Amino acid sequence: MVSQWVNTVRFRVVAIVLGVSLSGGSCPAGASVQDLPREAMLPLVMATKAAAAAQDKCRQDGYRVSVAVVDRAGVLKALVRGDGAGPHTTDSSFKKAYTAASLGRTTSELAELVVKMPSLQGLREMNDKMLILGGGLPIDIGGEVVGGIGVGGAPGTHLDDACAKAGLDSIGAVMKIPAAK
Repeated sequence: MVSQWVNTVRFRVVAIVLGVSLSGGSCPAGASVQDLPREAMLPLVMATKAAAAAQDKCRQDGYRVSVAVVDRAGVLKALVRGDGAGPHTTDSSFKKAYTAASLGRTTSELAELVVKMPSLQGLREMNDKMLILGGGLPIDIGGEVVGGIGVGGAPGTHLDDACAKAGLDSIGAVMKIPAAK
């Protein structure tokens, strides 16, 4: 499972490097809009709907949280800080969403992997936007990760996960279940 994930990350990096080197950093003469790559994007209306649904779930359960939704590049699309949520929850929810979108995995799964495989500790230090702590889920629509949702502030990461899942459910996104171990 871990080797498959490492190979996927390695493939993405190689594909990006090859794409840049083969293109020579520019488009060929006569290139048109149809020649440009296409990718799915997370619309603002879906991002705000997911954030509101996650916030509502946590509020109904009595938790004061913040919810962040980012696009596939980790750029913030929506941030909702619930009444009474701690000031740190805005940062933690954003970082969880960023991590889930960036790595295409739930942050709970990543936290378990880091514990089981100490060689993956470096994931925590990839950049200052990473937070490997439960509560972040990738947003997968049609088999493609288009963003991430992160929840911070509930009294347990499994509760943050449940609220984030409610956000995914509200927009019809899929929560990828990790492969059997």
